Amino acid sequence: MLTVDFERLGLRSGERVLDLGCGGGRHAFECFRRGALVVAFDADPVELKGVTSLMTAMAEAGEAPTEAANLQVQGTAFQLPFPDASFDRVIAAEVLEHLPDDAVAISELARVLKPGGRMAVTVPRYGPEMINWALSQEYHTVPGGHIRIYRRRQLLERLGSAGLRVRGTHHAHALHSPYWWLRCLVGTSNDQHPAVRAYHRLLVWDIMRKPAATRLPEQLLNPLIGKSFVVYVEHAS
Repeated sequence: MLTVDFERLGLRSGERVLDLGCGGGRHAFECFRRGALVVAFDADPVELKGVTSLMTAMAEAGEAPTEAANLQVQGTAFQLPFPDASFDRVIAAEVLEHLPDDAVAISELARVLKPGGRMAVTVPRYGPEMINWALSQEYHTVPGGHIRIYRRRQLLERLGSAGLRVRGTHHAHALHSPYWWLRCLVGTSNDQHPAVRAYHRLLVWDIMRKPAATRLPEQLLNPLIGKSFVVYVEHAS
């Protein structure tokens, strides 16, 4: 399930891209498939091990062009181990809401982005996220969970303060907002609840098949209840 629109990101084959907080690797895999030189970066070595395995499998199956390359790096967003202007594209998807000092992380992301390079940043949207917090204390107090809710203006101002110019925004994953409201109602760890399991099957079907029955409603609902707020910025230098 991709949150970033790769056409808006403008990624081209052969470009260097950093996927910060790559997690399971969903965006890194797409970058690799498109022929990028992708660095999957995360603090969790277990996540990175899984990404390495899947990247290897993709290469062996011929699912990435020959010019594609990948590297997995463990580290912290507050001190990226890369020289200035290292990357043509940067992705930070659903990461900043977890970090205690997001301004330092944003500054580091701007530092490693080339002048004229483009970055995609995604965070949980204010309205749907506020509902989650109101419904469940567990949702936002688990270790490593969300520690802040961004208002649109707040995020844009922090990106601008780092020398990044906004080039576009949109919302994504409207169908996921009710799913998380439901989970917050029944308990976020109660993934065996019949209603949660039924909704999860719907989401998996939507992701795998992309049927018009779900794609069109989500497109219409994204401006209203899209779970993620997506921002595309360019290095102003």
